[in-house]
Amino acid sequence: MKTKLLLIGLLSLGFATMQAQAGATVYAKNSDISDNLDLRAVASIFGESANLQDFERRLNEPKYQISNLDLNDDNQVDYLRVIESVENRTHVIIIQAVLDRDVYQDVATIDLERDSFNKVHIQVVGNDFIYGQNYIYEPVYTVTPVIYTSFWVTNYRPYYSSWRWNYYPTYYTAWRPYPIYRYRSNINISINVNNHYNYVNTRRSSAAVVIYNSNRSYGYERRNPNNGFSQRNSNVNNRYELDQRRVASRETNRRNNTYSSTNRVTDRTATTNRDYSQNRTSPSRENNTTVRPTTRDYSQNRSSSTGTSVDRTYTSRDYNSRNTTQRTESTRDYTPNRTSSTVVTPTQRTETTRDYSQNRGNTSRDNSSQRTESTRGNSENRTSSARQSSPQSSNDQRSNSVSRSNSSSRENSSSERSSNRRS
Repeated sequence: MKTKLLLIGLLSLGFATMQAQAGATVYAKNSDISDNLDLRAVASIFGESANLQDFERRLNEPKYQISNLDLNDDNQVDYLRVIESVENRTHVIIIQAVLDRDVYQDVATIDLERDSFNKVHIQVVGNDFIYGQNYIYEPVYTVTPVIYTSFWVTNYRPYYSSWRWNYYPTYYTAWRPYPIYRYRSNINISINVNNHYNYVNTRRSSAAVVIYNSNRSYGYERRNPNNGFSQRNSNVNNRYELDQRRVASRETNRRNNTYSSTNRVTDRTATTNRDYSQNRTSPSRENNTTVRPTTRDYSQNRSSSTGTSVDRTYTSRDYNSRNTTQRTESTRDYTPNRTSSTVVTPTQRTETTRDYSQNRGNTSRDNSSQRTESTRGNSENRTSSARQSSPQSSNDQRSNSVSRSNSSSRENSSSERSSNRRS
């Protein structure tokens, strides 16, 4: 019993190890740090917020789970705080991940600028270290966001979050990060599809660049200097190009898989057709050669003799007792006889029909002649017998009359004699 339990435990441990290795391999190949925060979702909830405090609440709400970042590797999603810097008509909103005590890492910025026509331009810019250079989205909202009205007012005070390490709001509860595929499926629900999110690679406001550089935080960059986007992903400049390459590789893999599957199916079909075609031609030849000589023999036997059933019995016995090799040899022997059988059979049929017609004509003629002769003989016999019977009947009558006269004369003489005696 102990041996069985030990064996089961070893098998389960090995199976778990294989699954862990497979999962690690999948996520290492298909995931990146930038996959854990979708900037389109950030732009979407920004347009739905009433102010920056509400925006920070939506970023960290466990119900929405907009973020999946875990930059400090504590197996908990990092809290994202919001700070703002203002200069004239330009507002720069910085989103920072709280990694440790007084350690923050900039994740993205939102640049807001109002021109002389009071038109607001907005750009959501990803951090270069996480997303690569110039990874920028410009959201186009179908409805003007309410949050715009809170920025350009008199006596405006920039928003600066008061939350820090181990000091979070009551609504926030840390959760474990999800696998990338699950996060992507979840975040798509949080993106407002009525809006448009246009990708651009140029920053509109030069003032916003200056403001950001003076308020920048890069705690994660200092801890991991060799883990930048360019080191993680070669031959691409930012996250957008990475997505494009992923899509192209997926399309290539799908086409290759489709092409390989079609080639496999084609090869299988071609092989099957070749084998079946060869097998079909060979049995057809065997069947034709086995059947046609038999029909030739049967036609000859029908026209020549009545021993057809005997020949059929011998043929079926011979074919049942033969092997496959003998069938092949019989096909070789019988194949030249196909044309002869097909040629001979009609001539034999016509000859037999001719013989039958001649026989029928001869028999009919013989029968008619025999009938006429018999009728003639019968009539002659009848006349001869009638002729022979007529003199015989006359002679009989004559003899009868003579005998009758003789008897009468004798009776008269006897009567006279008796009368004389009496007298």
